[in-house]
Amino acid sequence: MKLLRQEQDVPMSLDEAWEFFSSPRNLQKLVPPWMKFQITSLESETMHEGQIIGYRIRLAPLIWSTWITEIVHVEKGREFIDDQRVGPYKLWYHRHTFEEIEGGVRMTDVVHYHVGWGPIGWIAHWLFVDRVVAGIFAHRRKVLEKACEDGTSLFQL
Repeated sequence: MKLLRQEQDVPMSLDEAWEFFSSPRNLQKLVPPWMKFQITSLESETMHEGQIIGYRIRLAPLIWSTWITEIVHVEKGREFIDDQRVGPYKLWYHRHTFEEIEGGVRMTDVVHYHVGWGPIGWIAHWLFVDRVVAGIFAHRRKVLEKACEDGTSLFQL
């Protein structure tokens, strides 16, 4: 199993950060364009425990995957957890936390993930999976940094 941990401080209120990140539709604004991220099912625009969200993503040229996650925990204004039910990983467990700090909010992502597939999965991790996961979060970091530098509201991304 692999672990990715990323912290990012953003100059906005806790309420604004929570409102943006707890809306499932805003995820597509933060995913690299090459993934061709699409929401395929969304029962509610408001995140809640037990919510099931379906996506379609491109893993590589001509390779697409369905990704279904469940929001398994929500503590409004503080944290939420999404857990993959169907998708490209054997395990994907992503905890998002938000902490008010001087001048803004510290957002922390902790992702536990595992491809599975035995020796083929080990090779896949080594060749590209870890880089892809890191790249997704690096892209998000850049998008948020640019929006904050430009003074762009996250909702205008």
